[in-house]
Amino acid sequence: MSTDLDTQVIAFVRNVVAAMGLDLEATLEERPDNVRVNLSGEGADVLLRRKGEALDALQVIVNTAFRRDARGERHYVIDALDYRLGKEAELRQMAKFLIDKVKLTGRPQEIGPLNPYARRIVHLVVAEDDAVTSESVGDAFLKTVVIAPK
Repeated sequence: MSTDLDTQVIAFVRNVVAAMGLDLEATLEERPDNVRVNLSGEGADVLLRRKGEALDALQVIVNTAFRRDARGERHYVIDALDYRLGKEAELRQMAKFLIDKVKLTGRPQEIGPLNPYARRIVHLVVAEDDAVTSESVGDAFLKTVVIAPK
């Protein structure tokens, strides 16, 4: 099932970027917590402008077009030129810093506003530490994550 779905996702992504006037190569990478669609080629940097807004939009479109009932727990992450890998590392480092600060001060710390993908990364980092908990606060697409002692 997943290989057929993955083929459909790759074709969909290629069609969307082609409609944007870009000729990009799309490859899949299975990861423990997601399936990464890596885009590369001349012009891929267009997707990274304005803090990767086009990349974020493409990711939302892909995960909406291929609903959870078709993909199960598989979550597609769209990346271009390893932009998200760098941002993920920064976000993980910030979450760990805030976890340490919560443990030191005993007071909740906030990070955000974050999109759903970034919030998920923070929640996963927090889940690795038994001394703290996290929750998303807000009612919009971008929410703040509050990290607090248990």
